[in-house]
Amino acid sequence: MNKSKWIFGLLAVFIWSCDPKDDIIPDPQSEQVRSAIFDSMEEWYYWNDRLPATINTSAYKSNEELLDAIIYKPLDRFSYLTTQDEFNNAFVGRNAGHGFGFAFDATERLYLTFVYDESPAGKDGWKRGWEITEINGKAISAYKNASGGYDFQLGTSDPGITNSFTFKLPDGTTTTRTNAKAEYQSNSVLHQEIIDLPGKKVGYWVYQSFKATAGQTPTKSLEVDESMSFFETAGIDALIIDLRYNGGGSVAVAEQINNYLIQASHSDKLMYTNKLNSLKTDQQQSINFKKKGNLNLENLIFITSRGTASASELVINSLNPYVNITLIGDNTYGKPVGSFPLSSYNRTLRENNVELVPITFAIANSEGKAEYFDGFPADLYVGDTPQFNWGDQKDLRLASAIMVIENGYAGGRISDSFYRPKWEMIDQFKGLKQEFPAF
Repeated sequence: MNKSKWIFGLLAVFIWSCDPKDDIIPDPQSEQVRSAIFDSMEEWYYWNDRLPATINTSAYKSNEELLDAIIYKPLDRFSYLTTQDEFNNAFVGRNAGHGFGFAFDATERLYLTFVYDESPAGKDGWKRGWEITEINGKAISAYKNASGGYDFQLGTSDPGITNSFTFKLPDGTTTTRTNAKAEYQSNSVLHQEIIDLPGKKVGYWVYQSFKATAGQTPTKSLEVDESMSFFETAGIDALIIDLRYNGGGSVAVAEQINNYLIQASHSDKLMYTNKLNSLKTDQQQSINFKKKGNLNLENLIFITSRGTASASELVINSLNPYVNITLIGDNTYGKPVGSFPLSSYNRTLRENNVELVPITFAIANSEGKAEYFDGFPADLYVGDTPQFNWGDQKDLRLASAIMVIENGYAGGRISDSFYRPKWEMIDQFKGLKQEFPAF
């Protein structure tokens, strides 16, 4: 299996050759499809020894109901179903929607957290730090549910769906924007800059999701190459990597980033290993670092949150044995397992446009660390301040990272700022959308 195809939580699509049949009429919710789902799970599911010995597929009304009934719930929060097109598009950044994220501050005011450049929201000039005071004419509090979470009722991602948002801008003025969802190409790099400190050049890199550039062989991100060239040319002495809203994505891109960040002295050393179920041990892999570029950083600072998941955690876990890493913000999500799509191995799934993406492997770093279902704990707990735009040093997480680089520690005022929201954007989504959360 070509390692460049692996994704953390998912894989890029495999090529399957077969004789086409013109008379096939897809029926994605048929009993035949549900039987194919169970057969594929028996063969590939990481916890296949926890599956029922037999199952009556006709007892389930949908594919989703069947999958939910058979997954290993003590650990599996991740397996899901989608379509093949949706899966393929997500991993090269082809999206549909408004194209933004949002989060609450410590006083439960709601702010835009990021906006994709080419999305409908981006083209309308929306920015991180705008406070959302109303959605479709209703106050934010009206969307709170009994569990303490929120349901903002923005509809599906289908192009043409409109919603109205009232914003309070940083200058105190207000504006109401009606925005129509549309298809767009999302960017992974939300912000990059050089921060000049006395005697040091610090790179600051806000990386949103591990998406590959379409058409690249082997799989990689041209955005990553361009960012690393930017930091190399600047001659940075330290790097702050902001993954606070990064839900994961392509493991091939995670490897690409790791190979830029690792020191040359550790090239060819073990990056990670994976483990499949007992039927697939011949397909297990060990991946080594292959140094790219000329960055030679002894310390890395990651800004993290509970929205930092999957491939983001793979990067942190793989580098940790070799580089001094500091995590600032909050604990990460906790996803030490991954998946690849199974329609390539099952004709019934493929012909009915059903993409089954269950957990199929566990992953460990060179020290064997693999069981981090509770996430990686932060070294310095700092609350999010989404009211400040990227690069604004009033953002407490960025300010903390700069203080650690300058002094080796952050002041007490920073530590006292910590809060943990009851609701975060990652809570709004499941499956593929949780990997790439955006509205």
